[in-house]
Amino acid sequence: MRQDQIDQTAPIARQLTRFLRERIIRNDLHPDQKISESEIAQQYDVSRQPVREAFIRLASEGLVSVLPQRGTRVSRIDVVAVREARFLREAVESDIVRLLAEAPGRADLAELDAHIDRQRAVAAGDPLEFIRADEAFHRTLAEMGGKAGIWRKVQGLKAQMDRVRVLSLSQFPVNKLIDQHAAIVAGIAAGDPARAEAATRHHLREVLSDLPQIVTANPAFFDDAPDGDEDRTVIIGGGE
Repeated sequence: MRQDQIDQTAPIARQLTRFLRERIIRNDLHPDQKISESEIAQQYDVSRQPVREAFIRLASEGLVSVLPQRGTRVSRIDVVAVREARFLREAVESDIVRLLAEAPGRADLAELDAHIDRQRAVAAGDPLEFIRADEAFHRTLAEMGGKAGIWRKVQGLKAQMDRVRVLSLSQFPVNKLIDQHAAIVAGIAAGDPARAEAATRHHLREVLSDLPQIVTANPAFFDDAPDGDEDRTVIIGGGE
């Protein structure tokens, strides 16, 4: 079975949402491109109803615009949404790694090291494959910290951020990102909450440090963004 082939035994709309989200993230479906229920239904050999449901879900993530009488188009990247997603992730994930570093036994360090090894193995390949490995690492941290539910809530915000990351990976040294992941794991392993938190904040800020340059290089991918920088730090109280 090819990677985007529909499994008829699983919820179809959910699968279509995932497949189309990935196609938008990797720019197989590009900004302003019109997509139709009938064409997508034909491509995946499904009825139009699950396609309609997938479009609604993608619209809620800001990835498509569903316009009555005008069809559905892939949205441009919303720079404000990208900044807000990064801001929220920093707050949530910094708290998660503090929890893990305060009680290192909660974290399976061997599993985290295996994630780092996986990232190094795919670093030179498909950018989307690296993003999958990156996401698996961050999701595992959330699960180890007992915050899997919060991580799922963050997913809808991440998609815009991931679109930027695909554009940036060709110019950003992926190995540097992996080293930053390793620094997070080292802080947890050392039982040093401040070190783990600092490594996480540094990592999530640097992921989009070149956002202005990416926007300038790819203007057709982005909505116009307001001037001004975002606040640099946000702290949300942690705990069980």
